[in-house]
Amino acid sequence: MVVDDSVFVRGIVARWLGEDPTLEVVATHANGRRAVDDMARSQPDVVILDLEMPEMDGLTALPLILKQRPGTMVVVASTLTRRGAEVSLKALTLGAADYLPKPEAGAGMFNADDFKRELIAKVRSLGAKAQRRRGVADAGRAAAPSGVPAPRAVAGAGAAAAITPRPAASAAAMRLRPYSMSPVAVLAVGSSTGGPQALTRLFTEIGPHLKHIPVLITQHMPPTFTAILAEHVGRAAGLPAAEGTDGTVVQPGHIYVAPGGLHMLVEKTAAGVVLRLSDAPPVNFCKPAVDPMFTAISAAYRQGVLALVLTGMGSDGAKGGGVVADAGGSVIVQDEETSVVWGMPGATATAGNACEILPLDGIGRKVVRLVEGGRR
Repeated sequence: MVVDDSVFVRGIVARWLGEDPTLEVVATHANGRRAVDDMARSQPDVVILDLEMPEMDGLTALPLILKQRPGTMVVVASTLTRRGAEVSLKALTLGAADYLPKPEAGAGMFNADDFKRELIAKVRSLGAKAQRRRGVADAGRAAAPSGVPAPRAVAGAGAAAAITPRPAASAAAMRLRPYSMSPVAVLAVGSSTGGPQALTRLFTEIGPHLKHIPVLITQHMPPTFTAILAEHVGRAAGLPAAEGTDGTVVQPGHIYVAPGGLHMLVEKTAAGVVLRLSDAPPVNFCKPAVDPMFTAISAAYRQGVLALVLTGMGSDGAKGGGVVADAGGSVIVQDEETSVVWGMPGATATAGNACEILPLDGIGRKVVRLVEGGRR
């Protein structure tokens, strides 16, 4: 379902999605009220929801949509402004699965290949997740009365499986690396889809235990959004947090977030470890990307690196996680059940680069133990 007050946006987004053989656009609406009223009939797996609309805006409609059809994956769309970023992150706390920065139509950016690719990738991945979740729920209701209607899917089960490849092996069968025996000197975190929600939860728990090590975070986000994310994570952790700036000496008890549009690296100098921002091409279609950060941090801190790969689409972090593990550092990945999308953590785990696969709350407990000198 596509919900936007602009007829132009509704038309082009619906056309792009409709061109993908694995997806079906079941409805388009001009405001949140019409979307809410149509949820029972259209039964979408994914809703693309504009945040600024007349009659009922997206932030008001979001909880009503989720109430009408629990398990729906909502992607909120907003402008690339500070207000847009703030409202988008607010929507994530209210249950949205992801966000989509919406370029200005007047700038001609709706023809951009990157925007179209990101849109389709998000809908494919989140749609597959919604269908898998509903499949489990439907199996549990197998004995329900025959008159109960089955939920409508945007694609067949085979298409959903093709959309987001599942790891070939179970978590129990994956090769796990040993944890480092060296003290944790730095915490490095990579995340994407579902990351802002996961980061807030995680740092609320581990923040008080991070006063003696620096923290570096790469979250796939555009400019402006990363600055707001840093503020949110800093409040959750109770620690100073900001976008990284080139040449800043990395300090314990501080959180540095990679700024949108730039890769964040580190370099060992006579003054200490300093941040380096790079305008190099995207890695894994991402900028900032996790792999370059993990690789640079591993070179600077070696066995002292504790790296976390949280929820997200794609495979960013898998290669860099291997660099961390090969250098003697430790890598923990989020499990599939608590991930919005098990792309990045799943790729890292199946590559054999993780020490452990844990639910999000389990990651928090493990990080606290390791940072405070505990072991397995």
